[in-house]
Amino acid sequence: MTKHRILLIEDEEKLARFVELELSYEGYLVTKAGDGRSGLELAKKGDFDLILLDILLPELNGMEVLRRLRRGSSVPVIMLTAKDAVEDKVSGLDTGADDYVTKPFAIEELLARIRKLLRKQEPLAQVLEVQGVRLDPARRQVSYAGQVIELTKREFDLLHTLMLNKGIVLSREILLEKVWDMDFDGGTNAVDVYIRFLRSKIDQLYDIQLIQTVRGVGYVIRDERPVDR
Repeated sequence: MTKHRILLIEDEEKLARFVELELSYEGYLVTKAGDGRSGLELAKKGDFDLILLDILLPELNGMEVLRRLRRGSSVPVIMLTAKDAVEDKVSGLDTGADDYVTKPFAIEELLARIRKLLRKQEPLAQVLEVQGVRLDPARRQVSYAGQVIELTKREFDLLHTLMLNKGIVLSREILLEKVWDMDFDGGTNAVDVYIRFLRSKIDQLYDIQLIQTVRGVGYVIRDERPVDR
């Protein structure tokens, strides 16, 4: 069985050594970088299965490393940081991080999050197309009539989930679980907010009705447009 390769970008030497030893014990192949600039170069050159990325790094901070990395790579990234403010977490996730662990963390939790992300890295599905909207999972690109539609990571994941389940009505609870990896909170309107974002970038711009609302249930994508708009 091929061992997974993990890049650890962390400037705290003791922590980096500890994480490296634990990951190696679990059978992972670990490469370390002590600053953002060298970490970014390794990330671009190496064929890594996952990256552990600290935010407060010398040379180039983690957010900038992630921003530059996401220009051409969809490798899973878990952010490691001492910051625990909500805005920092949101910024990291919206920039393209797949998960977020706040220091100090239990190594068991980090290992569980790594396993979860690696399980998701199955062979990429074929290109999906509904009502002229084309989604390419490998390139993480969405287009309509040849025009690329710029989406955030969360918008892309939400659209991908809906298109994979074409014709199936997905409740907000299910979408939160699949896209946000969180339990449903009756006061959370994240799904509705991101549906509006997608509609503004696709439905309204190209005069189609890709994402349809099923009142009292959730959302669905179908090949045909509804009779009543």
